[in-house]
Amino acid sequence: MGYVYLGIAIVSEVFGTSFLPAAKGFSRFWPSLMCMIGYCSSFYFLSLVLHTVPVGVAYAIWSGVGIVLIGISGVVFYKQIPDLPAMLGMGLIIAGVLVINMFSKTAGH
Repeated sequence: MGYVYLGIAIVSEVFGTSFLPAAKGFSRFWPSLMCMIGYCSSFYFLSLVLHTVPVGVAYAIWSGVGIVLIGISGVVFYKQIPDLPAMLGMGLIIAGVLVINMFSKTAGH
């Protein structure tokens, strides 16, 4: 169940972060509310993950996958196209998450 909660935490964090530009420094109510709902639910589900997955592994996956999904969100919603070094960096992040999940004995599988 830990990795299901981790997926929900990641999606919630991406949801909240996607509303940050529209919140305009938390000066706009609805985007700010969506941002807060996303972050609060993300940390709640991340706290549930930590019952079964080590904190370092959970945080590495949460932040790594979140970075990539936020990059995609920036392209889709804000037309922010990453350059080649940014895409290479995100590829390395994906590789790191895969290494953790496939080879780490601390990943809690």
